[in-house]
Amino acid sequence: MKIVLAQLNYHIGNFEANADKIIKSIEAAKDDNADLVVFSELAVCGYPPYDFLERKEFIQSCIDTIDTIAKTCVGISAIVGGPEINPEPQGKNLFNTAYVLEEGGIKQIVRKTLLPNYDVFDEYRYFQPNAVFDLINVKGKKIALTICEDIWDDQPVANAFARDKLYTLSPMDKLMQQKPDFAINIAASPFSYTQVDIRRDIVRNKARQYKIPFIYVNQVGANTELIFDGNSMAVNSRGDVTHQASAFAEDHITVELDSIQEAPTYTPKATKPIQLIHDALVSGVRDYFAKMGFTKTTLGLSGGIDSAVTVAIAAEALGKENVKVLLLPSQYSSDHSINDAVDLANNLGIQYDIVPIKEIFNSYNFLLSPIFEGKEADVTEENIQARIRGTLLMALSNKFGHILLNTSNKSEAAVGYGTLYGDMNGGISVLGDVYKTDVFKLARYINRDQEVIPENTIVKPPSAELRPDQKDSDSLPDYDVLDAILFRYIEKNQSPDEIVNDGFDRTIVEKAVRLVNMNEYKRFQTPPTLRISGKAFGIGRRMPLVAKY
Repeated sequence: MKIVLAQLNYHIGNFEANADKIIKSIEAAKDDNADLVVFSELAVCGYPPYDFLERKEFIQSCIDTIDTIAKTCVGISAIVGGPEINPEPQGKNLFNTAYVLEEGGIKQIVRKTLLPNYDVFDEYRYFQPNAVFDLINVKGKKIALTICEDIWDDQPVANAFARDKLYTLSPMDKLMQQKPDFAINIAASPFSYTQVDIRRDIVRNKARQYKIPFIYVNQVGANTELIFDGNSMAVNSRGDVTHQASAFAEDHITVELDSIQEAPTYTPKATKPIQLIHDALVSGVRDYFAKMGFTKTTLGLSGGIDSAVTVAIAAEALGKENVKVLLLPSQYSSDHSINDAVDLANNLGIQYDIVPIKEIFNSYNFLLSPIFEGKEADVTEENIQARIRGTLLMALSNKFGHILLNTSNKSEAAVGYGTLYGDMNGGISVLGDVYKTDVFKLARYINRDQEVIPENTIVKPPSAELRPDQKDSDSLPDYDVLDAILFRYIEKNQSPDEIVNDGFDRTIVEKAVRLVNMNEYKRFQTPPTLRISGKAFGIGRRMPLVAKY
């Protein structure tokens, strides 16, 4: 049996484009004399469609698209994910369904059983869980077909406050009672820098546990915050990966099922997490612009590490001709910072303009001086500078149709080290899920072959340069200490006492935790953030704004 794993980049709600991709893949698989071509979860509408699933016309478009695709399945079978209307009067309106298409129509359906309802997932909001377990039959082969979470019933749990097992039911246990020949899982599994290895181990362990080959098909591309890395694979019954699709790129791989046991084991290239993060961010920026219909971007280039890494990623994702930046020095900006920003722009070959903000800032101070009389200068004056820069950048965005990229990192976002309506402006946050220590690693990775980001930008002490001789360390712990604390509090859900027991100073821990908790209102107003970790700010971390905790 010849199976094609079709790993594609879908656009939410773009039924015509999604169907076109799927049909072209089916026709190519026919030309390759394949028996079966497999697509990912909710392929017809894109993942995640969120509350579009509550719109009748959206669901009808999904159903019509499935029918259109089915008509091309003559002489070949296909498995395509899409929503299905629940025929029963009780329960949720929809099932998350895998459609088996043959001879111009829908031959069989399989519904998703385990509906994730944690982190970025909210599937139980829309879907009814499956309660019927039957194999599908394609070309005489009995197949255990599941959808994404259905094979994650015994997933590892990293959270400090969580059960050992999230689910009480294993769909594969049910299906194995009917003695399938092999298994297929169609997925929409988002990227995080730890997820690739965990996901591979999940699939391999299932193959070994049940002693059958496993086919796994994921999607690629990005839909706003969520980035999909692909890495579809085929695994033999010994748990050896025999075929592996590309990461962060559309791909088609062909598997000869009858010889999969003898197929050579696939050896993945050694990939460091920072390379995965880099590639994910490039994919996230590229798809945000492409799927929104934008082509050009802007940001403020300060000479600091965050804007340097952001602009380098933007130039790679969109092309240097589509990036235009402003250098917005104040009286507190060092000559080094300005020179570093100019050198970076020249290294990347991007257009830049220099707009000093000193006189604008002085005019603000003059106008406000009667109101502020008798008050010492404080963070107010620092925020005014940030908001002047934000206004100028938004003016460029409006005038030329360039989308502003936000350059704040996760460490700053966590502790509120940013100015609303100033440096927190932007259409999407590129580094908002990247800790400061990893921003430095990204800079080194970008410079792996030649100096793109000036060395001085990387080695100088971080500073917002909003007052004389300002450094981040004036008000924050060193980033290697801060980030280690933040990781434990945000990603691992550890309590302050648990973090202190890991060897951290209690005063520093309590300050960091207090800053995280009190700045939720700021994060609530920030742009959507490209997600590269297991716990990003945004849709996957929901906290009350007015809590006292």
